[in-house]
Amino acid sequence: MPDKFSSGKVVFTIRNADPGDAAAVRSLRLEALSLHPEAFAADLEMTAAEAADVWAERIAGYAAINSGAIYIALVGDILVGMSGIGRGHWPKTQHFSTIWGVYVNQDWRGQHIAGQLLNGCIEWAEKNGISVINLGVNISNIPAIRSYARSGFTVYGVEPRAIFYNGNYYDELLMVKLL
Repeated sequence: MPDKFSSGKVVFTIRNADPGDAAAVRSLRLEALSLHPEAFAADLEMTAAEAADVWAERIAGYAAINSGAIYIALVGDILVGMSGIGRGHWPKTQHFSTIWGVYVNQDWRGQHIAGQLLNGCIEWAEKNGISVINLGVNISNIPAIRSYARSGFTVYGVEPRAIFYNGNYYDELLMVKLL
């Protein structure tokens, strides 16, 4: 069931994506990769080559095998943000998950939408027996680092040269939340 939130300026809804959201999720993901390529490991051209039905299968697949979730933020019926969480594949790593793809459209930043998307991921982790959530964030992305810290994530290291884009290396802060 969707949860409604208010930042004082805007009312938004956070909910688990369903396969019918695939085209909008794909479009927002392409926006994120286009505007901030240094922030994501995924490649714009490879992601653009994936049709919306690939995203529909990804969303449905997460739910079918309980391996993760994609959360979306909507203002009315406009998709303005997304985040994903995936659990470890192997039996020895099923207690472990990674948050990926956190993005809020620039027109909607500053409304704590990212924090509520993270809360959706954290709640999913708690309900599914996860005890460790990690993520990586570009070391220069101070607003994102602050958002993660507000959600209870702490820094445990740095991944040097985690991203290589356009001739430049970008380090990532490694952050964790223990449940």
